[in-house]
Amino acid sequence: MKRPLIILTGPTAAGKTKLSVMLAHALDGEIISADSMQVYRHMDIGSAKIRPEEMEGVKHYLVDILEPTDEFNIVLFQKYANEAVEEIYSKGKLPVIVGGTGFYIQSVLYGIDFDNGAADAKLRLELEETARRMGTEYLHNMLAECDPEAAQAIHANNVKRVIRAIEYNRLTGKKISEHNEQQRRKTSEYDSYYFVLTDERSKLYANIDRRVDLMIKQGLVDEVKNLLDMGCRRESVAMQGLGYKEIIEYLYGEITLDEAVYKIKRDTRHFAKRQLTWFRREKDVIWIEKDKFAYDDEKMLNYIIKSVNDGRYGG
Repeated sequence: MKRPLIILTGPTAAGKTKLSVMLAHALDGEIISADSMQVYRHMDIGSAKIRPEEMEGVKHYLVDILEPTDEFNIVLFQKYANEAVEEIYSKGKLPVIVGGTGFYIQSVLYGIDFDNGAADAKLRLELEETARRMGTEYLHNMLAECDPEAAQAIHANNVKRVIRAIEYNRLTGKKISEHNEQQRRKTSEYDSYYFVLTDERSKLYANIDRRVDLMIKQGLVDEVKNLLDMGCRRESVAMQGLGYKEIIEYLYGEITLDEAVYKIKRDTRHFAKRQLTWFRREKDVIWIEKDKFAYDDEKMLNYIIKSVNDGRYGG
């Protein structure tokens, strides 16, 4: 018998937080955050981190576990998430993975092997220096030459993943896109239920704009100032998050605050679009389109519970 695993994902600003807590209460579950920024302490506003009172007593894993100066990547996420899954099962509870980072979710669901043997510190430093000297677009063009499929899937600003893909090609002679595709064909060891919460695009984009305006009112600029004062470097992984790098540009006098806000909204909309593209490629996804449920969380919750109960788990 495969063990049950619930996934609730969707684009940013879709409203996953509230529904996930309702779901955890209804199914006696605990939540594992699949978010690359909420792992960091002191990064609350820009990451739209769930507040303690919003948790309503539901235990959340992978929230506030690292300092912003710490390294975090998908390999570490997979390790911590797998440990959390086992801890939740040991309590007789149900793991609920919640968040918008599709690749993180996939790493746990399919037990993806990241082939960590293909790594070379000297080569990585050379590629990092190339990015600094020649720019991210130049580096991205290098990737496009050796692995066009990977270049299409990885944004030029995601320097870390671009470097990883080039490094993988140089060291193995293979394309990381082909390796990832092989991993995607794996079947899950879980009896999984993969729900994607979404909304009409115009409403989703309006929610994103409102959320960014609220972040500014809540003190995002001061949050970023404090992080820099704590010793966070502009180049660090944590500072590459949406909302953080743009405010740093403002604080460094490179753009105005209005320009920073505009860029955050624009890039977050682009990010949401890429998230939806990713989820459409996933197997056996159950879409929760909010307008079809009249934006009623109880109706959405009941639909999710019925879908789970109609399956093998509890069926």
